[in-house]
Amino acid sequence: MRLTSSMTRRLAAMLVTAAVTLSSVAGTLPATRAPSPPKLPVLVAERLDGIYADNLDYIESAAAMAEVDGQHERAETLRAMAQPGRKYLQFDARGQGRVVEVIGNLERAEKVSVLVPGSDVSIDTFEGEGSTPTSLRASAEALHERSNGMSRKRIAVVAWLGYETPDTLSLAVLTQDRAEQGAGELRAFVAALKRVTDAPIALMCHSYGSVVCGIAATEEGGDNPALEVTDIAVFGSPGIGVVSADDIVGDARLWAGRASSDWISHVPFESFSILGTTVGFGDDPTDPSFGALPLNAGGGGHSDYLRPGSPALERLALIASGNAVRATARG
Repeated sequence: MRLTSSMTRRLAAMLVTAAVTLSSVAGTLPATRAPSPPKLPVLVAERLDGIYADNLDYIESAAAMAEVDGQHERAETLRAMAQPGRKYLQFDARGQGRVVEVIGNLERAEKVSVLVPGSDVSIDTFEGEGSTPTSLRASAEALHERSNGMSRKRIAVVAWLGYETPDTLSLAVLTQDRAEQGAGELRAFVAALKRVTDAPIALMCHSYGSVVCGIAATEEGGDNPALEVTDIAVFGSPGIGVVSADDIVGDARLWAGRASSDWISHVPFESFSILGTTVGFGDDPTDPSFGALPLNAGGGGHSDYLRPGSPALERLALIASGNAVRATARG
């Protein structure tokens, strides 16, 4: 798109602020060592139990290594995540980490939702302090509980930390680079899920995660077929990396909502390319002209969408349970 002088000044200010902040916090986080993840079999239904068991064993090994290295907080976090009965499709404890956890029964599910997070999510924040309602796992649990409570269908929710999320206070959060990498991982994961279940799949995409979902749902060539999902719900979105809902390839319904007290409404919904990198994420997906279905998100803040009792959770649970008509209702 063509930049006006006003747009350039605003985006330049964002970059300068992020650069100053990044320089002040760089190098404060210690390196985290961990064993390489196990070599898992191809994801199919009959191998799920073995995959879950192998990942739990791996987490125990990673916790032991972290303890030896003096990374006591990471070790404690990993031990808590290795509780019997938890079901991980993917786990990599190296660095920021990758965690893909199933809430519910994936093999028997009649509907599946994949929750894609935004910035600042890692192994260390996956569960949050005391599993607060703003953590990725607690959000997935809240969506699972509410969607199953309003439907007779069996619904599984996947908490998908399958990409390296950017820090909120970083240059990376202003560009599409991480989202483009994450989009490839998300496409591969959805394809793998289709080998496990015939259930319809919906994507629930928060904040920067909505950029991941938007790019993943955009066809990039003849060898890159449409993403096999029924719904893509974006909330707290800074833009999804496309110009309009018409850019989404396939039959997925695109939903967009923003809570009235969400600070994300103040970001410039613009984008431009510089040195081979796209800065910003394009037009506002909640604008009626964008073409997305409206998602009433209530009056909460940026981290409140999946809090129990929130209007946004109610609407997202309706989409997760297949009640799309009811999800369009306001109030």
